[in-house]
Amino acid sequence: MTSTLYDPIRLGDIALDSRIVMAPLTRNRAGAGQVPTELMAQYYRQRANPETGAGLIVTEASQISPMGQGYLDTPGIHSPEQVAGWKRVTEAVHGEGGRIVIQLWHVGRISHSSLLPGGAAPVSSTSRAAKTRTFIQGGFFPVSEPRALRTDEIPALIADYRRAAGLAMQAGFDGVELHAANGYLIEQFLRDSVNDRTDDYGGSIDNRTRLLTEVLEAITAEVGGGRTGVRLSPITPSNDAGQDSDAQALYGRAVERFAPLGLAYVHVVEGATGGARDLQAQGVPPFDYVALRRKFPGAWMVNNGYDRAMAEATVSGGRADLVAFGKPFIANPDLARRLRQGAPLNAPDTATFYGGDHRGYTDYAALTEA
Repeated sequence: MTSTLYDPIRLGDIALDSRIVMAPLTRNRAGAGQVPTELMAQYYRQRANPETGAGLIVTEASQISPMGQGYLDTPGIHSPEQVAGWKRVTEAVHGEGGRIVIQLWHVGRISHSSLLPGGAAPVSSTSRAAKTRTFIQGGFFPVSEPRALRTDEIPALIADYRRAAGLAMQAGFDGVELHAANGYLIEQFLRDSVNDRTDDYGGSIDNRTRLLTEVLEAITAEVGGGRTGVRLSPITPSNDAGQDSDAQALYGRAVERFAPLGLAYVHVVEGATGGARDLQAQGVPPFDYVALRRKFPGAWMVNNGYDRAMAEATVSGGRADLVAFGKPFIANPDLARRLRQGAPLNAPDTATFYGGDHRGYTDYAALTEA
């Protein structure tokens, strides 16, 4: 029987009412101490009803430790106050019949010392600075020069991921998604364009996929594979992450290594995050996502530039099990209803994407109000 975008599906231990997913979207509206606020609870509640909004919400990326933060006012999942704040969010979502997982994040070198404890340098697989900027007090500024993590520091990093996953369960989440995409810490270890290490976490593909594998092993030991997903972006150039010398082999091996863990899903950004799906004009070889999917037995979620027609054809054609929408969910809390009815979409106000108050956040009209 052919599945549709609007049919239920089970992701490991998580039952969903539809295959429409709200992708993680950084909005920079956490309160003091990087604590989720009542306004954030309202934002997620508006998008949580699976009949009108998302079958699954993946939260904005949330740092697993104080050293994991890379942008102003992003929420964390490492303190009791943050757990309490997120609990208000999960209760709001569950009250609408929705399901929600938190995206676990460490930005690595995509940070600024002003955001880190004691003005510390960011940490990464490398000591080379990224040629990009980040959002701090006063606007966007170049990221700080990082230091390469010592090999003996990596077990504590892995423990931070595991602890954050456990705290997410205390906060009432249905699961967690490991952020291993978009040029952040995990991908800084994966790609040989960034990773210049000579220890057991650098060099060969098996070494460069070691941290990803060990982190997922730790998370699944804490919360179970059936409540764990992972996000990958094999060819995105985000955050000065240059192309790997053999992306197909690298990400294929990564999936092979974590496939036995029984993850609920893999979430793949196709092309450049928030940009072009086809990067051949930029000299990037085509990536075979179908071959990558064959290596994973669980649910397959796709993302990047999907409209209604593409999403419906992708799910009904069996090329993916779920489709994640990012920017459309910013301005359309009732996106599922609009997609099902073929209704027009509100346009987002880009000036309010990062930081601010309710404007451009919780004040978009639903279809019945338009």
